[in-house]
This record gives sequence, C-alpha cells and structure tokens, in this order.
Amino acid sequence: MIKKAIIPAAGLGTRFLPATKAQPKEMLPIIDTPTIQYVVQEAVDSGIEDILIISGKGKRSIEDHFDRNFELEARLAEKDEELLLSELRRLSDMANIHFVRQKELNGLGDAISYARHHVGNEPFAVLLGDTIMDSVIPAIQQLMDTFETYRCSVIAVETVPADKVNRYGIVGGRDLSDTILELDTLVEKPAIGQAPSTLAIAGRYILTPEIFRCIEQTVPGKGNEIQLTDALLLLLRRENVYAHRIEGKRHDIGNKLDFLKTTVEFALKREEFAAPFLKFLKEIIAEQERG
Repeated sequence: MIKKAIIPAAGLGTRFLPATKAQPKEMLPIIDTPTIQYVVQEAVDSGIEDILIISGKGKRSIEDHFDRNFELEARLAEKDEELLLSELRRLSDMANIHFVRQKELNGLGDAISYARHHVGNEPFAVLLGDTIMDSVIPAIQQLMDTFETYRCSVIAVETVPADKVNRYGIVGGRDLSDTILELDTLVEKPAIGQAPSTLAIAGRYILTPEIFRCIEQTVPGKGNEIQLTDALLLLLRRENVYAHRIEGKRHDIGNKLDFLKTTVEFALKREEFAAPFLKFLKEIIAEQERG
C-alpha cells in the first residue's frame, strides 16, 4: 500500500510571466480551482493522505491555500455562505500536507531528493504539480494497482506524436499487456528519429526508495539539471521498472495553450456553465468564420 505522495512544485513558471511573477503557476486556476488542488485531490481519491509538497521561493500561497483562514471563514458564516464555508474547511482537512523548500532549482530529480527523510524506506507516489489527470480511475491509483502486482517502480506513460518526442522523457521496452511495459531504456527529450518509442512519461510515478541513491549518482543532464529520467535509467540497471499506459487524459498546465484548452474543457463539464458557454463558443466561432 502506497501511503505517501510527493508533489514537486518548485519551478519558476517562466512561460506564464508576468502572471507568475508573484504567484506560483500551480496556483493558476482552472475556472475556480487552483491546478495543484486537482493534483492533491487525485492523491486523496487514491487513498493517500500523507502529502509532501516540494515548493520554492515565492510559493507561500500554496501553503496558505491548504491552511485555515479563520477571518474569511467567519465572514462567510456571517453571510450564511454555507457551501463556500464547507468547501474552505474541506481544503484544510483534505490530507496531512507538509512542505519543504528546494533550495536551488536543480531539476526534478533534485527536487524529489528533498523527500528522502519524509518517505524513509517506503515506496511512494510522485505527482507533478502542474499536470492534471482527467480519468475515471485516478491515474496514480492505476499505477498503485500495477505496483501491487510487480512491487517495482511504475511510470505513467502516454502516446505522443512522433514529431514531438523531443519535448518529453521517452521510454522503451517490452509489452507485457495492452497496458504494461517492462522497460529497458529511458531517454530525456531525444532527438526526433532517435527516440525508442512514442511513449512519453506523463507526470505520475510510483518509485522505490532506491531512487534516492540513484539521484545522488546522477550527473547534471539536459539544462544542466538533475533529471529524474536520468536517475530512473540508473534505477533500471539495478531493478525492474515498469510503465503503465494511463487510461484518461493528461492536461499539461505548464504551457499557455494547454492551459486555455483545459479551462474550456473543464468549463464544458460544469453544469452551470456548459450550455451558455457552449453557446458563446459557437457565436465566437461563427464570428471568426464570417471574418
């Protein structure tokens, strides 16, 4: 049973400047819910209640979001805003959330190394703080189920277009089923035409504690940072690593276009917005087509 989850959320979010000059990209809302709240909810829905968020400079608002705000709660109580009040109180009771700061931005592998003392000698989940998974069964739960079968590290993967493999960590291996692969290689952002497959790492992992020793021995790679993909390649030389083709849709909130697409998709799923928002979109499209 996986009991602990790590959420790296220390990046600067430079692709969203100036919006992220004073607020973390993980706090950018999809309608009315910050991105990182969806990520925490996924862990909670998978039965994980012990969560460590790896934050950085300027990320205090993430801590505040999951903390109590007694003044705001009192004001809502005075106005009989019971639904909003219960939602705010639910936030602070979602899970046992802890925070630690990554001292320098040295890559995802380095960020995860800060969790070593928190997770101890247990396998643990990693959920990237700027990636939302939309699925019937939570994505991290899907990996947990696979871990229970193989008792080794499991990486979420998805198929990407062949001309975009240079944007992702790419895996290669042997199919064990329609869903599971036994890996034999991982490459961080390979050149187009040199990728071992079109299966990209999708921002969710179940990792064994051996990963920490591998991170220690990983030299800086792409961007002169400690890449988790490189550490996983070292791990692969010591123990089996599996990939799980996730069922569901990944939303990468780390870039503007996908952020916009995600907002539209989620709005169309909300009962109070779906019909009027769809009508608005159709009107906008019609205006564009008329020129």
